[in-house]
Amino acid sequence: MSHPYTFTAENSIPERADKSVSVYMDSISRSQAAGLIESGNVLINGEKAGKSTKVKLGDTVSVTLPEPVMPNASPEKIPLDIVYEDKHLLVVNKPKGMVVHPAPGNHGGTLVNALLAHCGEELSGINGVLRPGIVHRIDKDTSGLLIVAKTDTAHRGLAAQIKEHSFTRVYEALVCGLVKPDSGTVNASIGRHPVKRKQMAVTARNSKPAVTRYEVLARFERDKITRLRLQLETGRTHQIRAHMAYLHHPVLGDMLYGGRAFAGLSGQCLHAREIGFVHPDSGEELSFSSELPEYFLAALSEMKNENGGLPINKF
Repeated sequence: MSHPYTFTAENSIPERADKSVSVYMDSISRSQAAGLIESGNVLINGEKAGKSTKVKLGDTVSVTLPEPVMPNASPEKIPLDIVYEDKHLLVVNKPKGMVVHPAPGNHGGTLVNALLAHCGEELSGINGVLRPGIVHRIDKDTSGLLIVAKTDTAHRGLAAQIKEHSFTRVYEALVCGLVKPDSGTVNASIGRHPVKRKQMAVTARNSKPAVTRYEVLARFERDKITRLRLQLETGRTHQIRAHMAYLHHPVLGDMLYGGRAFAGLSGQCLHAREIGFVHPDSGEELSFSSELPEYFLAALSEMKNENGGLPINKF
């Protein structure tokens, strides 16, 4: 079972538990909610809910979703842009639109499927059969650099660096609005959105510390868009997307977090551009960077150069 999803009811009039769950968890239908209740996966104030149980204002509702049953990931011959590789690890430049590992709705065509074909059995098994070698993730519509562990020893060493915040991850993004000041730090804890299950949010409830540093690279006055360099000190799910939405400057094209569409852009304009770490075997300090992808450059080319005299090609 997954960790329970908990919310506090805000409805002023008592309503059936299945309706309440489907309203607060927008990806769950009322019939699915009824099935969860019947299987004992819904608690109200710590007690199992029944078919006719009513949810009242202030009630604490806890919903546990069964883990999906998934087949083992299988190898697929998908081209990979490998930036670095040795017998311990590899660094991959993931394209926009590729899912990192199999999940409901994405059983194939993932980075893991491609890695299994490329590496065979030479992947860390710490994260199980569906996430072999995966030390950290980036979203489907985020492009850029990702590190993969081939051995469990490498995996543990890299994971420790991430935990200690010594693992460098630098992104570039286009965000909505004109960001001021020129640089800053967002230090705001992130947890699951209290209502929208697919989103993360800045919240004090069931959250973890999250820190993002940003620097303005260019402002485009005509289009009301800012180009940012962002460095993660922590690595929470959707961290940059949630923090930018919190600042009221959502990532361009990120419709889930309140961004806006632009010039045919599909999904958020966010690229993991730099990565740095200490090699878990040799102790050597390694750093890698990747060029901005075509979709990012295409968006930039649509913008008028009204950025305070800083030419676009400076970056």
